[in-house]
Amino acid sequence: MCVGKCSRIVGPCLLVLGTLSMAANILLLFPSGTWKYLVEGHISKHTKVLPGVWGGGIMVLLAATHVTAVGWRCTGCSDCGTRHNAFISAVLSKLAVLGAAACFVFSGLGLTDGPLCFYNASKHGHGHGTLWGYPFRDAKNYLFDRRVWSICLEPKGAVVWNGILFFLLLLISAAEMVLASLQVLNGCLGCLCGYCEGK
Repeated sequence: MCVGKCSRIVGPCLLVLGTLSMAANILLLFPSGTWKYLVEGHISKHTKVLPGVWGGGIMVLLAATHVTAVGWRCTGCSDCGTRHNAFISAVLSKLAVLGAAACFVFSGLGLTDGPLCFYNASKHGHGHGTLWGYPFRDAKNYLFDRRVWSICLEPKGAVVWNGILFFLLLLISAAEMVLASLQVLNGCLGCLCGYCEGK
């Protein structure tokens, strides 16, 4: 595939994925779709890091914007297909790979630890009474045992909310890493031969 055409495909795909990543992470800030837990500070530590905003979002969107702009300007084979633009594209794409990788790691940890929720510690063997914590941190395969989900009293549906959104971030960031890595190679090829198809 031509270097310019590859950029015109990869760029918009990364734009969409970066936007979805930010949206998913923002939704994680509002368990059960309410402001209450964010205002009270009862948000999981992996959500507070905002990996989907800065890692899978902003860092990917910076690369995606440049790649898309350069790719589409190159349709007429103007002077945009320079080695300078190809180099910038490769550097920004490397940053996008790092950002997506960070998002992938934090999302995996968020999925492994489970949601921060208000639960009955005495029933779970973690002490007495109810408290805010991570009841599934030491549990294996809690995502596949719906019977234990009811231990979370608040937020309602915390396991589902946390599980779906962090899993979505995992998928998005994995796709971003693949596409951004492809664009790194594409940018390196552009450094050697330029972007323009007409050459």
